[in-house]
Amino acid sequence: MNTRVPFETMYAEFLRVLSAVGFAPGRAEICARLLAENSRDGVASHGLNRFPAFIEAVKKGLIDPGAEPIMIQSHASYEAWDGQRGAGNLNAFDCMGRAIRMAKQAGLGCVALRNTNHWMRGGTYGWQAAEAGCIGICWTNAYPSMPPWGAAERRLGNNPLVLAVPRQTGHVVVDFAQSVYSYGKLDTYQRKGEQLPFPGGFDSRGQLTRDPAEIIESKRALPIGYWKGSGLALLLDLTATLLSGGRCTAEIGSEKEEYAVSQVFLAFNVSSTPVAATANHIVEQIITDFQSAAPSSPRGSVRYPGAGTLAIRQESLERGIEVDPGYWRQVLEM
Repeated sequence: MNTRVPFETMYAEFLRVLSAVGFAPGRAEICARLLAENSRDGVASHGLNRFPAFIEAVKKGLIDPGAEPIMIQSHASYEAWDGQRGAGNLNAFDCMGRAIRMAKQAGLGCVALRNTNHWMRGGTYGWQAAEAGCIGICWTNAYPSMPPWGAAERRLGNNPLVLAVPRQTGHVVVDFAQSVYSYGKLDTYQRKGEQLPFPGGFDSRGQLTRDPAEIIESKRALPIGYWKGSGLALLLDLTATLLSGGRCTAEIGSEKEEYAVSQVFLAFNVSSTPVAATANHIVEQIITDFQSAAPSSPRGSVRYPGAGTLAIRQESLERGIEVDPGYWRQVLEM
């Protein structure tokens, strides 16, 4: 049975452990906050539940706690950076921040990042852009965990993609892997002993299955939209690799563990667009029309992407963050 922990308590415990494994005070504080915010917003798979593995990667030397990203190339509103195998969430936060600053000056900013690590919740950087009044787009390549459509062997990463649009009454943010279920979500279902609502991948015999354990074992997740998700995952890998000069999914997959991945961060300043003065009105019109669709069931509702996050965030701040006692105990014992 899950319990609840105040946000500040989780943040303090993360900060204590991060400081002990070599993160400098300022960097440790940002890293701890980003991880705690993931759990606060209902994404424990990339917050508390991921924290022990994150610390283990630091101890193995896959993540350098002292590294910070450096710029290696610059052309107008495009820059290429090297993450120097630092903490993925810190590198991503820095690079989206840089893209936002460029967007404020020139209307748009693009930062391609190589040699970085898992960014945890990709939606974090969409929310970051939206909070700054920017449309944000970012994606990452990843360890191969999906077969190309029509293939029996995995060659594609699930390569999460994030898009965010600022809105005064609640930003619109979508964050999705190119597999039907992310591996973090599969782990959540497995720990609860539950089957997936829909088939999410293939078992060891090549049959579609709703069993998360079978998919985790086979590492053959099902692409979203079948051939469409397969193609999108490939193109995201290609563009991230070319823009950053970093490693592609095939190279990442040559190792036993995922590290040194490639990412792209784009920010567009809404205030620089032709509809700057009426942008929020336009967004409200679109969302109102979207939510006016009749629900498919009497008790159902139509929610825009990001609405659920805001509701969970509010509940977490009022009642505490819901945590898995096993993972929380691991952190307290570190």
